[in-house]
Amino acid sequence: MRALLVVNPAATTTSARTRDVLIHALASEMKLEAVSTEYRGHARDLGRQAADSDDIDLVVALGGDGTVNEVVNGLLHNGPDIDKLPKLAVVPGGSTNVFARALGLPNDAVEATGAILDALAGRTERTVGLGLAAGTPGTEDESVPDRWFTFCAGLGFDAGVIGRVEQQRERGKRSTHALYVRQVMRQFLDEPHRRQGVITLEVPGQEPVTDLALSIICNTAPWTYLGNRPIYASPKASFDTALDVLGLQRLSTAAVTRYATQLLTSSPEKGPRGKHAVSLHDLTDFTLHSKVPLPFQMDGDHLGLRTSVTFTGVRRALRVIV
Repeated sequence: MRALLVVNPAATTTSARTRDVLIHALASEMKLEAVSTEYRGHARDLGRQAADSDDIDLVVALGGDGTVNEVVNGLLHNGPDIDKLPKLAVVPGGSTNVFARALGLPNDAVEATGAILDALAGRTERTVGLGLAAGTPGTEDESVPDRWFTFCAGLGFDAGVIGRVEQQRERGKRSTHALYVRQVMRQFLDEPHRRQGVITLEVPGQEPVTDLALSIICNTAPWTYLGNRPIYASPKASFDTALDVLGLQRLSTAAVTRYATQLLTSSPEKGPRGKHAVSLHDLTDFTLHSKVPLPFQMDGDHLGLRTSVTFTGVRRALRVIV
């Protein structure tokens, strides 16, 4: 087997020595080329090269969810083709690693590498669905390029939190769960649309859902992790179905307290609920429109402001070693 290892040297939870050990472990079982990323988008470029190559069977992403997202977007730059495209393996190296953990991999780079090698020896893999976001035709965002996501996207509040976290990281702050919690509180205090939402959810064949103050799109469950605690925004979401949506129409102090408590106590059977909570399951196509530009994120990566995004849930998009 010929494999490409895409290494993010800035991964927050792996040292240079650990990465060297992992590279040697993988190289002992396959013909491996390891490349360290040097700029934003480099992992995407490497994934694209692997997709266009005739002799790469596997791409291993060593890094966090952002690295994985870039690799996936490179692999699928011409669309999904599970019979021809290289398979993907993920070695978690970020602060949260939602995609890897949702696949059932250990949240430790060394243990995950061992699990991947066992899976390769046993020839075990699974085919997962992915989400695709695009600029909506006929809107000011129609020229925005399509982009794939592996586990979640969000328009509005949660994307604003991620944007704040990225600003703090650029100032030298470490990406910790405490940092996220602080930015949630600051986003809440500064959120101008928490009492009257500006987002409309349109699903073909259904009545529009209006006045959403928060919208989270899930491709799997859990949505994220707080330390070792899984958080379920859409408990029914799965790599085997299309996309799920959680929308909240009120973000008052009382509502946020209630929904935060529900998220912290969520489970595979129970997520946020209530009069102003909207949960939709297994959607193949839908669009989110906003009356004003709002922050947008995919797989924990802040992508700027958007007013309209069209989503597609694509089943059986990628083969993953697990």
